[in-house]
Amino acid sequence: MPSNPSKTTLRPILVAGLQQLEGRRPDAFMDLLERDVLSRKIRFPLLEWLTLEWLNVLPGERQVEIAERIVGVKAIGSYVMAGVILRERLPYDFGNAMRKARDFIISGDKWYACDIIGERVPGYALLTMPKQALPELARMARHPDKWIVRSVGVAAHLAVKWGLSPDYAEKTFQLLLTLAGSTDFHTGKGVGWGAKTIARFHPGMVRTYLPEILADPSIRPWFKRKLNIGLNLSLKDAERDTGKNRTE
Repeated sequence: MPSNPSKTTLRPILVAGLQQLEGRRPDAFMDLLERDVLSRKIRFPLLEWLTLEWLNVLPGERQVEIAERIVGVKAIGSYVMAGVILRERLPYDFGNAMRKARDFIISGDKWYACDIIGERVPGYALLTMPKQALPELARMARHPDKWIVRSVGVAAHLAVKWGLSPDYAEKTFQLLLTLAGSTDFHTGKGVGWGAKTIARFHPGMVRTYLPEILADPSIRPWFKRKLNIGLNLSLKDAERDTGKNRTE
């Protein structure tokens, strides 16, 4: 395989995988996947494309089993593919998809497993079905595992970046505030990421909270610093847009 694979160079693998799945040969499919996909450096969008194509011929009752086997390989790409499988199940199997996402994050036990799954499952859930997702994220924020708590911030980042409504963005920000006193490094990285993104995309809303946040000694400096970065990025975005308008 070329060092920089494309859809064209991956198509024989796609076809071979389809044949294995259609023939109900999961072991042969996993051998192909581990040898020709997960052991190689393939860009995430291409991994998502392969997964969606294979899902077309994979019966619903077998999808979670395949996702579990893929995660068992413990390659970085494993979490992309498993995350896509669970993401596609959210509209009709929300509770089980979210539960399995938590299982995969915990078993992955790495920041990249948390972030990859966190964007594709709870993040996508928050973006597309926020009324259902927010209570679930609130429960995840109280979870004893640091990776699950970190994933709340990751989910916030994805959803807000891709257009979460202002009302739900504020509710998400209020949830992140409950985690702003954390002393755990990994929690701070994920929650801070989400807070920075909210500040960038909804600066006016965040500024209404600033006096209270800055005066609260229980809110850790890392949270305040991330808000400041997000607000500065928002200001730069506005200045850039103004410059474009002047030249148009």
